[in-house]
Amino acid sequence: MAVFGVLAAVLGAVGLVSPAAQLSMLGLAVPGERGSGDHTSAFVTASSMAALNMGVYYVLAALADWRAFFRWTVPFRLLTFTVFTAAVVGGRAPEAFIGVAVWEGLGALATGAALLYEHRRRSPAPA
Repeated sequence: MAVFGVLAAVLGAVGLVSPAAQLSMLGLAVPGERGSGDHTSAFVTASSMAALNMGVYYVLAALADWRAFFRWTVPFRLLTFTVFTAAVVGGRAPEAFIGVAVWEGLGALATGAALLYEHRRRSPAPA
């Protein structure tokens, strides 16, 4: 959880400092001269701020060992995986977003597996 949080916070900070760098890291074209209706920077700023906030939440939850938060992340990260995958398959998002979907899906599975492992390890063996 802490590793994911730090990565999310760092990537969010990168997007706030340099939206063009964030777009490049995602494999997306960096628009040249922007027209009056191009809100790419605004959307990169908004998603970067959300990533920074979520990263901090994850780090704080890890430091507090807040297991309920860990459990809640599993279905919501699976939902994010589903939405991003559907957006790519449906042509609403570029193929580069599959990387985001895979990141979320694998993160959900890793978190779920770790929670299951810890639960089984802490549970008393049947007599």
